[in-house]
Formats: sequence, structure tokens, C-alpha cells
Amino acid sequence: MTSATPPPPEAGALVRLVARGRIVSDGMAIDGGVVATEDDRIVFAGPSTEFDAEFGAEFGGTELDLPADAVLMPGLVDLHCHGAAGVDFPNADEDEARRALAFLHGRGTTTLLASLVTAPREALLSGIGLFSRLDAEGLVAGIHLEGPFLSHARCGAQNPDFLLAPDVDLAAELIEASDGRLVTMTYAPELPRAAALVDLLTAHGVTPSLGHTDCDDATAAASLEQARDGLAAAGFDGAEGIPTVTHLFNGMPSLHHRAPGPVAACLRAASRGGAVVELVADGVHLDAATVRTVFELVGAANIALVTDSMAAAGLGDGHYTLGPSAVTVDDGVATLDATGSIAGGTATLIEVVAQTAAMGVPLEEAVVAATAVPAAVLGRSDEIGSLRRGLRADLVAADAQLRPLAVVRAGRLLGASRGV
Repeated sequence: MTSATPPPPEAGALVRLVARGRIVSDGMAIDGGVVATEDDRIVFAGPSTEFDAEFGAEFGGTELDLPADAVLMPGLVDLHCHGAAGVDFPNADEDEARRALAFLHGRGTTTLLASLVTAPREALLSGIGLFSRLDAEGLVAGIHLEGPFLSHARCGAQNPDFLLAPDVDLAAELIEASDGRLVTMTYAPELPRAAALVDLLTAHGVTPSLGHTDCDDATAAASLEQARDGLAAAGFDGAEGIPTVTHLFNGMPSLHHRAPGPVAACLRAASRGGAVVELVADGVHLDAATVRTVFELVGAANIALVTDSMAAAGLGDGHYTLGPSAVTVDDGVATLDATGSIAGGTATLIEVVAQTAAMGVPLEEAVVAATAVPAAVLGRSDEIGSLRRGLRADLVAADAQLRPLAVVRAGRLLGASRGV
């Protein structure tokens, strides 16, 4: 007698789950793979033959109903995200922020930093307070401040009215207000007192992220080295102990053969493991050949794919805000009403991964840059960023076009399974 087919698990419930498909994790692919979770942990990830030999029918988990060509990836990790689903993080209230985070989690971004753009001191402190509370609940993995210590010449979508030269007292106030939850800060190294800012950040374990800068090659190289030395002195190692570069190429001078600017210094640093460079590989911010070139030059292990997403992510064209600035999205491209500058991204991270693969980057490398690398930057490689036994049960099951079919976050099923 055959037993009755169990119903699909209730969304949000902690149960044993089994997903079968092609595992893509840690730079490798395993056809005919199985990922099994129990409560909030991964208990198996590998070939189905090994799973059947170890567990057999005794595991008793609920199998997700997935197509034979399903792709199984770790939960995605976004280091640079300003909002989604109509919600602008810098202007959000708590209910709005929760709604945007639920949307992002359900689309496969199971871990993210909440990014806040340049704004008045009071607005920055308010945003830090909100996302620190949500961090305490585990809904975000910390806060990224994109400013306010940025270049006027390369402000991009940052409101120039609120840009400041590095102010160590203000930075210290922001760090203190975050209660340890400020993870990264974008800064322009050519500004006065930038070196003192880097020293303050690294002493508190905040990763300096070079960006929105008009600096030359030598200034960028020296600042990245200072940041690495400072993080090392503070006791950080691995990827957690190196600086990042905020959306490489965007918000900085173009690389020129007689004036290489910061791009060359960042590429050299990344090529030897001395920096992690963000790429917004959404088909808008960067040309496909540029994306392929960076992957080939510095390697996926030194790249973090990010969205730089704003409120329009997951929605259509229309009028939105990014912090204090008005933005219009037309044909999926967000631009500032005031200047026409690109104003963040409108793609989710799984869409960026799909776009990166469509650009010619091997899917295994694109997934590493959206999972293992950012997890390492956060110092959480022992918890997220990989499909390995013992890690947190974060899983994205997608179809062959990388459209999410089911998402598991900390063992809880978020996306809808069709049931078995």
C-alpha cells in the first residue's frame, strides 16, 4: 500500500524539506543533486545517490515540486540595496521596510544590507535606528551608508546639497547610533580628512567602501592599502578584512590610458585579493564586455554582484524617490529628474545573476559573486553563502531561466511550491 502524498508545507513553517535539481554553489555544479533541510539548517547538499544512501526514505521530508532542470542555489546576498516593491529605504517607515524586505526575501535575496543614501544628519540617524531594529530581528544583515562623505564631482544620484567633507565626529555619532550594525560606508578618499575617517571606520570594524570618487590612481591605491591595514590591526582577516569598492566604474572617472584613475587601482587590488569590487551587472550600469573583462581579470572570488536597487525594483516604469531625490523609471532605467543621472537599479539580485550569465560569465562564477563572496565580506561564511551541511537553510530553487520557483530562508519556505 502506498502512503498518501503529503500536502505542501505551509509557508513560514519550519519542517524537513527536500529539493532536487542541479546544485550550483561554491563555484561548482552538481547535476542530479539534493538539498535537504531540517529546522533552520542544511543537513545534506550533494548528489542524490549519496543522499539516498545516507538517508533513504527515513528522512521523511516534504519534497518541493520542482522541474527536472531546476537550479538550486544558496540564498543570495546583496551588499548594496536601497529598496524595492515601491519602498525607498531612506524614506521608509517600519511597515514599508518590512514589506520591501519580505518581497526581497521572497525573490531569493535572503540576506542583505539596507543601504541609505546621503541625507541630512537627522534622516541618517532615523534610518539607522529603523534598520538597527530590523537587524536585531534578523531581517537585514546590517546597514550600508552610501555617503555623506562623497565627491561633488562624482555624486551620481546622491543629493549634492547634503554631501560633506569627512567629519569624524559625525561619523562616530553614526557608528554609535548603529550599535555595531553599521557594516560598510562608501567614501571618497581624496576628500580632506578621509584618512582619519578610514582609521575610525576600521577601528570599529566598519568596512570602508571606496566610491563616488574623483581621485587618481595613487590616492585610491593608498587608501585601499590603509583600509586593509586598519582592518587587519582591528583583528579582521579573510574577506572581512579587506575593503570593498562601491559599484566599480559607476560614480568614478573612466579608465584612461594616460589617467587611469581609481578604476585601475581597484582592479589591481582586487586581482591580488586586496579588495572586493561591486558590479551592478544589470544590463544598464555596465556593458557586457566590461563585466566579462572584470571577471576574467580579477576572478569571481573578488567580485560582489549587487543590485543598487531602489524603490522600483520588482515594479514597472513610473515616478519614485531615492532618499530626498525624485526619480523617473523609463523602460526599466532609473534616472534623477534633476540631472538625468542613473539613479540606482531596478533589478532583483537573481535577475542580476541571470543577466551576468547571459553576458557570458559562467553561472557558477556569477553565483559565487552573489553568495559566497558577499557572505565572506560580512564575515558570515560559516552561516550563509553556500549549500553546505550545517549552514543556515537558505536556498533558492529556480527554473532554467533563473526565475525563482521556491525560496527557503532559515528553514522557512517563502516562495510557493506546487506541492507533490
